[in-house]
Amino acid sequence: MAGDNFSRREALKTTAALGAGAIAGLAGCSSTGRSAASNSTGGYDRGGNYSGLRPEAERFLADYNSKYQPLYYAASQAQWIASTDVSDAHTDAAIAAQKPLNEFVGERARLETIQSLRKHSWFLDPLTNRQLTAAFFKAAQYPGTLPELVAQRTEAEARQTAAQDGYRFTLRMSGQPDAPITANGIDDILTESNDEAKRLAAWEASKEIGVALKPGLVNLRDLRNRCARELGFSSYFGLMVGEYGMSAQELMSLAQNAMAQTRPLFEQLHCYAKHRLAEKFGKPAPRLIPAHWLPNRWGQQWPGFEKAADLDPLFKTREPKWVVEQAERFYTSMGFPKLPGSFWEKSDLRDLPADSPRKKNTHASAWHLDLAYDVRSLMSVKANYDWFSTTHHELGHIYYYLAYTGANVPLLLREGANRAFHEGIGELISLACSQRPYLAEIGVLDAAAAREADANSNKWLLAQAMDGSNIVFQPWSWGVMTGWEHDFYEKELPPDRMNARWWELARQTQGIDPPSGDRSETFCDAATKTHINDDPAGYYDYAMCSLIVYQLHMYIAKNILKQDPHNCNYYGRKDVGEYLRALLSLGATRDWREVLRDFTGEDLSARAMLEYYEPLMPVMKELNKGRDVSFT
Repeated sequence: MAGDNFSRREALKTTAALGAGAIAGLAGCSSTGRSAASNSTGGYDRGGNYSGLRPEAERFLADYNSKYQPLYYAASQAQWIASTDVSDAHTDAAIAAQKPLNEFVGERARLETIQSLRKHSWFLDPLTNRQLTAAFFKAAQYPGTLPELVAQRTEAEARQTAAQDGYRFTLRMSGQPDAPITANGIDDILTESNDEAKRLAAWEASKEIGVALKPGLVNLRDLRNRCARELGFSSYFGLMVGEYGMSAQELMSLAQNAMAQTRPLFEQLHCYAKHRLAEKFGKPAPRLIPAHWLPNRWGQQWPGFEKAADLDPLFKTREPKWVVEQAERFYTSMGFPKLPGSFWEKSDLRDLPADSPRKKNTHASAWHLDLAYDVRSLMSVKANYDWFSTTHHELGHIYYYLAYTGANVPLLLREGANRAFHEGIGELISLACSQRPYLAEIGVLDAAAAREADANSNKWLLAQAMDGSNIVFQPWSWGVMTGWEHDFYEKELPPDRMNARWWELARQTQGIDPPSGDRSETFCDAATKTHINDDPAGYYDYAMCSLIVYQLHMYIAKNILKQDPHNCNYYGRKDVGEYLRALLSLGATRDWREVLRDFTGEDLSARAMLEYYEPLMPVMKELNKGRDVSFT
């Protein structure tokens, strides 16, 4: 879970204001982005003598913000209720609250004003231009030039989310009555069970939801693409990538380079895993790993291979409430304030039983409902290490919200430096909370367990590489999710090729096969992933964030803590807190490339991640000695 929790869960598409230019740092990515400003001055003096433009922009933004915030808050509150208590009535209420917000951001006259002001951007200061860019991207989501289409999309998205959130999973096993099962229950089987038949049943149960969601997803793709193309984007995927100041082609080039850089270590991990799993299930080692053998429904992370690094038993005496409260203590120890009382009053953190009459979205998320101080989290917390990491991650989003709100960042720029930065902060803290000195200081690791952990440091590093947003995550996030959504939107992947393409990518990049050979197009295994439905065309946020995480962590460990990056401790370090607050409080007021360079000293790349895992390569080569590590 910690690998892909998301802060855009409001389903309101709060977009960051991003400057022009393409990403630098990975080979094959050129800087080709251009400003949207026109060369025409419209009769204005390029020398800057048009005194009325700046006040006009200020008035427009003041009016925009005063109207936008209450509409956003109303829509957020309705969506919160619809996500925490799924019902037709709450879905209808969410649609009703979302409609005026969409109409506002995409209104034709408002969009024309934004475009007019942006044509003369050289008269305006950078902060004003960034706010106008943010407003433009909001309008591009719901263009007022297509009001009927926008209304259809609003309703279709709400219906799809409700169908997803209200879906009841069923475990079907031969000789046993069908039984309801939660998403957590499915995860528990895949994590803990040695019964291959039960694992297969759990995996298949997790995929049945895709059949129900496929028609709605195809309809949504068409609606989203038509909205995006209305303002000149290649597709909805192109629109979402455009927020980074990149083209779809540049993003895919970045994806290929990131996967190529991490592929050698991933192949070693894949070879090791498939031999371990084959031994566990008494089978010959296959070329591709059967999906139900893995401890995650999508194979996006592979925890549990190293029992020396298995922390779940250490949480058996803890309560779910302690797990969340300890995550808060992590931040306050670095000098952050305590969470607002309203966070504890209004959040929904409890795991519901499978037979609960109330259904809620089971994907961990953080919410900034009013773009001010109403912050909440939706989780289903259990007392285990996965949720320990997830709570630290989600509170990273919450503290990011509070930091840029408290810094009086303009409303339209109350976002991360980019979407990946928001995820990156959450994942940075997930990495920090896995460090052995922290676990020992808070009593999760006792003295004996800490000594044993130090003696098994290579196994800890191996466990890290296979879990979370790390090496195993790269082919899933860049290859399968980003690759599939690119083809789905940019190439308008037809319904009779959707599942085939999903598994082509899984085989090529992850080395994973479905349990029983080819999956028919009756299924839609892509739609079983929450993000495909209600957080679309942006999973590269998590892929990019995984690179940013290691750039930030390596900088903190080496330059602030001056400790071993594999065995360091942020807890109680006010200097680390100062560094993080300086980063978080910027919001989206500066170009994300500049922010990354200022806070890490380098452009985006996989270099820091590879440096962190460099000690693992000789270990894996020794473990795989005499084996062919290739799976393609």
